[in-house]
Amino acid sequence: MGSDGVRKPRLLCLHGFRTSGEILKTQLHKWPQSVLDNLDLVFVDAPFPCQGKSDVEGIFDPPYYEWFQFNKEFTEYTNFDECLKYIEDCMIKHGPIDGLLGFSQGAILSAALPGLQEKGVALTKVPKVKFVVIVGGAKFRSPSVVDKAYSSPISCPSLHFLGEMDFLKQYGMELLESCVEPVVIHHPKGHTIPRLDDKSVKTVMDFIERIKKDVSK
Repeated sequence: MGSDGVRKPRLLCLHGFRTSGEILKTQLHKWPQSVLDNLDLVFVDAPFPCQGKSDVEGIFDPPYYEWFQFNKEFTEYTNFDECLKYIEDCMIKHGPIDGLLGFSQGAILSAALPGLQEKGVALTKVPKVKFVVIVGGAKFRSPSVVDKAYSSPISCPSLHFLGEMDFLKQYGMELLESCVEPVVIHHPKGHTIPRLDDKSVKTVMDFIERIKKDVSK
């Protein structure tokens, strides 16, 4: 519960490719405690041990995990259905989960899951995803996933972080076009979870207040 007696929004946090829940937890500690104290964050590791070199080797300690595997063009995915089932199991185990927070590969998943859930192809055993927080995200490219994930606009509240130097920025902008009234925070960094300046803190806190109303319904 928050200090106002309203239950804190609980987010399942999906880390980046070949990192871990513990690494994402560390990365999010860049955010002020005043923001983190208003959220109930649940960190899990992806289902598959990493099958190659991690970009965070030498920065963060192993073990590292990945949500699914993909080809160079990011149009074919391996273990994708297993990944969706695993996320659903995590939502049941740690429920009630209100929303998703994702970074990088976790952000691509988080943004697609509301649409996949609406189409009945994922998360069929858990309550509707009420909101998403997307850091360094993009859209899937496989036609079979695209047709289901984005055929209807993503109507739940969404908060997006776009880095000016992020190699995924262009794809993050494309994702915004699939969202209804997305809230966007621009930052000068690259593909990372950014620190929050005063303006960004206010934007995040306003978003939290908005989603708290959905959680308390």
